[in-house]
Amino acid sequence: MKNARWMVCAALGLVFAQACGGCSDAAGPGEVCDPEVAEPCEGSDFALECRADAEGTNRCLHPDGGRCDTDEDPSLCGPNASCLVPDDGEGARCLLSEAAACDRADDLCAPGLVCEATESGEDRCHTALYVQGQVFDSATLDAIEGAQIIAFNEEGSALSDVSVSDAAGTYRLQIPALRDAEGAPVQQFFTLRGSAADFQTFPGGLRTALPIDATTAVVDAEDGGLVIDTAQTDVALLQLPEDEQGFSSISGRVDIDGGLGGVLVVAESNPDTGISGVSARDGAFTIFNVPPGEYQLRGYIAGTQVEPEQVTMADAAVEDVVLTESAEGLKDVSGQIQIVAASGGLQSSVVFVVASTFDETSVRGEVPAGLRAPRSGAPNVDGAWTIEGVPAGDYYVLAGFENDELVRDPDEGIAGTELVRTTIEAGQGSFEVTPSFKVTAALDTVSPGAEGPEGLSEPPTLTWGPASNAQSYNVVVFNAYGDIVWEANDIPPAGGSANLSVAYEGPFEDGMYYQFRATAYRADSAIATTEDLRGVFFKQ
Repeated sequence: MKNARWMVCAALGLVFAQACGGCSDAAGPGEVCDPEVAEPCEGSDFALECRADAEGTNRCLHPDGGRCDTDEDPSLCGPNASCLVPDDGEGARCLLSEAAACDRADDLCAPGLVCEATESGEDRCHTALYVQGQVFDSATLDAIEGAQIIAFNEEGSALSDVSVSDAAGTYRLQIPALRDAEGAPVQQFFTLRGSAADFQTFPGGLRTALPIDATTAVVDAEDGGLVIDTAQTDVALLQLPEDEQGFSSISGRVDIDGGLGGVLVVAESNPDTGISGVSARDGAFTIFNVPPGEYQLRGYIAGTQVEPEQVTMADAAVEDVVLTESAEGLKDVSGQIQIVAASGGLQSSVVFVVASTFDETSVRGEVPAGLRAPRSGAPNVDGAWTIEGVPAGDYYVLAGFENDELVRDPDEGIAGTELVRTTIEAGQGSFEVTPSFKVTAALDTVSPGAEGPEGLSEPPTLTWGPASNAQSYNVVVFNAYGDIVWEANDIPPAGGSANLSVAYEGPFEDGMYYQFRATAYRADSAIATTEDLRGVFFKQ
């Protein structure tokens, strides 16, 4: 009986061995293996795969990203990986080396490296690119703790998650960047947005965000990484007026496609009053400085309709608000601009500004990502324009909202020069903005602020170029809050092509930003102004 049982067991063992292809053929860690064997590898605490090593020989090695032991000698990782402890410290893994092929959907690069696209179209592990700087009070130069910094691309889409400044005001953001064959960032531009309790959001008011070129990154002497740390990456914030300080915040997440970045989130108390924030790459957003009251929280971005949420604001912060996608469709919106009294070849752009963020004094407001024609790049509109995928909302439609030598025609005595405000209803279809609006040549901004915000040690002389047949000029100066702080009227022409000037005699406070705007008149009608973004100055 005993022998019979042994014969049955032997037979079963033979069948098992045949079924598994010969279990005795299984190789141990690091040994040569046969990928045709059903279970070619054994003998490790972690998963092993039969895969090619650096010489092309099949051996039992850990998969890329798989668990490993840093004491293994030699390493049982693949040919382009090493056994390393990742940044999260949760156990050693086989992580990919620099220049190794990778997958951005499952980043398995070693610490200090990120999986990013190259110009050739491949994804490879490259040295991470960081932007760092300090956030400080523009008036006192004191560091601001708890400020939130986010980076955006040229279309306004979020490139980064949120970085929160520390007690010294410093922050650090990892920025994705397209790479060349050697792994260096190629030319591409991004901007920064900074916000904090009791401070005006940057960019905002008179202040625009200057583009930062990724090719300006240098090798960090301390850790060998790539970093951009310049005057452009330092963020100066302007304190709000006292009656706008002391309020709390609304925070949450745009929960669309796992987290949608670049959404302009506006807490609107009515169609003309709103306070905004923008979602980071993971969808997180915070709106600072929100007074108590009832708000409708709306999200704006091209190509997505966001479901509004009602929020009741008291003294405490409102947290964990979740914004989701609406089933309502989007509109493709078109219209016309007319360029008049300007030299040939000039072209403009068209932008949609959310009406609740619009300031009529500075003629500025928040432009959601993608709501510009053209969507990115240099202005190219000289007639018909279209913006696709516009979500529902109240908007001002503006032309010439950048330095393109053109401005909205200010002559209120003719048609097509008034500010155009329109309401886009939810639902798929097309919509035409009427009436068309006129754009004309801008007066030259000579100084200060001809090329960008200009720091000065004393109040300036405001200088601008003439308009043909102008009979007089008015100049206004307003501060970063949108308040007119000084003006000069009925300035006579200088004659011919001579520039015009007037000494500024208004307030000139530390940390405050100002902009002058000159307007030419003929027969009591405005005929031209200086450009929307030029003429900004501040006390240095």
